Amino acid sequence: MHLERRGFRFCSPSRMLTALVFILLCVQPGRGQTCTEGFAYERRTRQCIDVDECRTMPDACRGDMRCVNQNGGYLCIPRNLYNQPYRPDPIVPEPVYPDPSAGDSFVQSPPRSVEPSYPRVISTAQCILGYALAEDGTCNDIDECETNSHHCNPTQVCINTAGGYTCSCTEGYWLIGGQCQDIDECRYGYCQQLCANVPGSYSCSCNPGFILNPDSRTCQDVDECADEPCSHGCLNTYGSYMCNCDEGFELASDGTTCIDLDECSFSEFLCQYRCVNIPGSYSCICPPGYYIYEDGRSCEDINECDTGNNTCTTAQVCFNFQGSYTCLNTLQCNPPYVEVSDNQCMCSAENPACRDKPFTILYRHMDMSSGRSVPADIFQMQATTRYPGAFYIFQIKSGNDGREFYMRQTSNVSATLVLSRPIKGPKKVVLDLEMVTVNNVINFRGSSIIRLTIFVSEHPF
Repeated sequence: MHLERRGFRFCSPSRMLTALVFILLCVQPGRGQTCTEGFAYERRTRQCIDVDECRTMPDACRGDMRCVNQNGGYLCIPRNLYNQPYRPDPIVPEPVYPDPSAGDSFVQSPPRSVEPSYPRVISTAQCILGYALAEDGTCNDIDECETNSHHCNPTQVCINTAGGYTCSCTEGYWLIGGQCQDIDECRYGYCQQLCANVPGSYSCSCNPGFILNPDSRTCQDVDECADEPCSHGCLNTYGSYMCNCDEGFELASDGTTCIDLDECSFSEFLCQYRCVNIPGSYSCICPPGYYIYEDGRSCEDINECDTGNNTCTTAQVCFNFQGSYTCLNTLQCNPPYVEVSDNQCMCSAENPACRDKPFTILYRHMDMSSGRSVPADIFQMQATTRYPGAFYIFQIKSGNDGREFYMRQTSNVSATLVLSRPIKGPKKVVLDLEMVTVNNVINFRGSSIIRLTIFVSEHPF
């Protein structure tokens, strides 16, 4: 027995869902509407109605076969079985797929019960259509797929059913125009990141910095910091990571290693004396005779005379100045001068040898930083005894060979020593500052000397 069913397709639920998604995506406004094979669109009712292939196709069935119209298709059955009672299972027609280029909406016709379109007559056959009579008198289903008596397209898969067969597509394909065509699953966002369509399926992958989850669709961030790719600190980010460096370091061009910053190269004012770069930081140092102040950058003089860290004998006097010290010997007055105190020599007026010599010589010591800014008042000189009718003249008698100093008289009895040019140390300068006393009433002229020793430090601090 030969039975041909055409125009019907049965799919699994998953395939029907895929087809339904395709329908929803492809419905677009247009001017016309098409229906699936076996149906024609009627504009008046705006529905898909069945096509009677037996009338429109004169050669639908050949040989001793008779054409019987069905809802959405037709059957070819032997003429000798035409009068046999036949009750096929009701067939639910597929949803009507719209043409993507069509514009008018449509209303799907409600399913109708399938009744034979041919008369029922009495026959002596014992098996219904799609079954064959066995030797034991029972009716066995004919497996059209096994006997290759089906009419499925080469791209379709034949599925045997009770009394017939259906033509379907394998998973990953859908039926379009009678052909099974691959579904491009990547168009519907099945993958979270990267999707590659393959025949009948698809493959998901992830961007760098992610790994595929067990569901084979979604991606999970990779914590690259777990592998410690950075030489210092690591910060994991979504899909990547960032390296950071400790204070005093900067990120190298490779983005992972840290190199030391040379803070000393940034500015020459970081340290008062000298900057020493160390890994991740810097340190200020001072020359001998100084120590680092609390601010970490300034240099303060060490008073070796107070700390006792000096080489002066008990007979000497320790004099501290910036960055060092000196040992002063006890005062030795050269004749005809005699010592009147620990820092003063005097030449008596009664002594003929003292004529035209300063009456007193007073010894003073001071320190000064190298390169001190100018002009600067550095020493004050004043008459201690005043005589009626006398006036005073102040001048630098010796030691000012470079003309770095001058005297500025501030009153009748006082004057100030002014530094007019910077002096570079270390240097020792000895100045004789003379105060001349003139009294015209008694016709007197005399002088006194302050022998000022200035210790100029090596450094400007």
